[in-house]
Amino acid sequence: MIAAKSQVALGRRAPVRGQRAVCAATARPTWLPGLSPPAHLKGSLAGDSGFDPLGLGQDEGRLKWYAEAEKTNGRWAMVAVTGILGQELLGVTPSWFEAGAKEYDIPATPLTAIEFIVMGFLEIKRYQGFKTTGTSGFINSFPFDPAGLNSSSMATKEVKNGRLAMVAFVGFATQALVTRTQPIEGLTKHLSDPFGKNITYYVTHLPEVLAGTA
Repeated sequence: MIAAKSQVALGRRAPVRGQRAVCAATARPTWLPGLSPPAHLKGSLAGDSGFDPLGLGQDEGRLKWYAEAEKTNGRWAMVAVTGILGQELLGVTPSWFEAGAKEYDIPATPLTAIEFIVMGFLEIKRYQGFKTTGTSGFINSFPFDPAGLNSSSMATKEVKNGRLAMVAFVGFATQALVTRTQPIEGLTKHLSDPFGKNITYYVTHLPEVLAGTA
C-alpha cells in the first residue's frame, strides 16, 4: 500500500499484472526526415536510408547484389570524378569529354580487346568471390582491405561518397553536353559573369555553344 501511494505521488502508475512493457523503437535516419522506410529495408546495409522508390530491394536474394552493384558504380564514379578534376587542374589536353577522339600509341581495336580480357577477368573473379563470401574483393582477396579500414562506419562513408560522386559525374557529363566546358572552367565562367553565363544562357544559345562560337 505504501509503495503504491509512493508511485502515485511520483506521478507513476503501478504496472498491471499481465501487462507487457512496450518499448518504443528508435527511429533511424531516412533520406527524407519523418518518412517511414520500406519494410524490406531494415537498416542493416551500409548507407541504408530507406530510399527505394522502385521497390528493387523487395527480393531479399538480390538486395545484397544490388548494394554491391551500387558500391562498385560508386567506386568507378569516385575514380572518374577525381580523374576529371585532376586532368583539368594539371592542364592535360584534350578535355576529358574529347579524350576518346584522340589517337593513342595503341590503336583502338587492340586496346579494346585488351580491356575486354583484363576487365572481364577481374569482374568474373569479383562475382565469384562475392557469391562465395558476400563481400567485395580483388582477384582472390575477399574482403580486399590492404589499408585495414574495413569497418561499418567506413563502409557507410564509402557508400555516401560513392553516391555523391555518381551525382557529380552526371553533372559533369550534362555540363559538357550543354556548355562544352569542363567543371572548373564552367564554374570560373559562371562566377565571373553569374547573370550572363548560366544555365539559361547556355540552353538558349545551344547552337552557338555546340558550334564553339558562344
